[in-house]
Amino acid sequence: MRTQVGIIGAGPAGLLLSRLLALQGIDSVVLENRSREYVEARIRAGILEQNTVDVLTEAGMGDRLHREGLEHRGIHLQYPGVRHTLDFPELCGRRVWVYGQTEVVKDLVATQLADGPPLHFEVSDLAIEDVDTDSPRIRFTDADGTPQVLECDVVAGTDGFHGPSRAVVAEGTRQQLWERTYPYAWLGILAEAAPATDELIYAWHPDGFALYSMRSPSVSRLYLQVDPSEKIEDWSDDRIWEGLATRFALDGWEISTGPVLEKSILPMRSFVSAPMRRGRLFLAGDAAHIVPPTGAKGLNLAVADVVLLSRALVRLLQEKETDLADAYSDTALRRVWRATHFSWWMTSMLHTTGDPFDAELQLSQLRRVCSSEAAARELAENYTGLPY
Repeated sequence: MRTQVGIIGAGPAGLLLSRLLALQGIDSVVLENRSREYVEARIRAGILEQNTVDVLTEAGMGDRLHREGLEHRGIHLQYPGVRHTLDFPELCGRRVWVYGQTEVVKDLVATQLADGPPLHFEVSDLAIEDVDTDSPRIRFTDADGTPQVLECDVVAGTDGFHGPSRAVVAEGTRQQLWERTYPYAWLGILAEAAPATDELIYAWHPDGFALYSMRSPSVSRLYLQVDPSEKIEDWSDDRIWEGLATRFALDGWEISTGPVLEKSILPMRSFVSAPMRRGRLFLAGDAAHIVPPTGAKGLNLAVADVVLLSRALVRLLQEKETDLADAYSDTALRRVWRATHFSWWMTSMLHTTGDPFDAELQLSQLRRVCSSEAAARELAENYTGLPY
């Protein structure tokens, strides 16, 4: 097999990169070790920055997003007795959309299989070779059990933290790693309950953080801060709803309840690796960085990566110029660290530690954001997405 760009991983980063390259006349092949059903069912992020929506729309992927996605003008910040609204268009001229990553992936997969470059699910025994030359290759076994070799000009590793791409970069570079594991986790539920709020609610409470989000006019997505050692089987539906009602409590307002469709516990950490390139192998998305979900940056960072990478590969493969490819890692990492800081800041401001001193600092910061236009604008600009 022969292509210009071999893409490992059929998450949103890999599929969108293939789409952006195809629109510029560059061939690719996408390889994924999971099944289509698994890839399309993974419950992940749900908040899309203005930039992400614009990229998907310009790539011809915006029809269902604009039809079914929920456009949001801001968020509510809450602490005991106070619920304050941040109006994003008023503060920074941008908005966000609620549209689940599962839906983004379904749209991308459908387009890829209908008229896009080849997409192979359930591959195994994948190995990346010769990335320090101009002719890298990917060896793998296809879904039928047949060994294959994919000859490429470039390999894009969009295969997440546990994929093989990051390890290959680490083997051939002086890779640096930065990591922070947070002392709390999120217990998340998907519930058949109409949202009781017009915007997302980020709530600080002495018992712990809570987030009220949604997936549709009839489905809510809610989260509780819990200890990472908690077991999901110890949390009955009644216990979850009681915890949510306590942390979102506000005079004159009540939470909506309903059947719990899915629940899980999500550990929280920050991770960044550098460089995001080795020779003709480029990393994007979770293969190079992970952020806690508090700032809604994970999927959006992956999109930013592939926008930069697609531009660099078009210039490299069509114009035979290496400048954007050579600058890719440094350029992408500047945005990664900005988003990593914002995610850490949101996480640190909203999650309780049990330390009374920390609690007073957090409340002081929340009061500052809710009373200062400059502080509110800083949050709004980062949350809705800085320019590429």
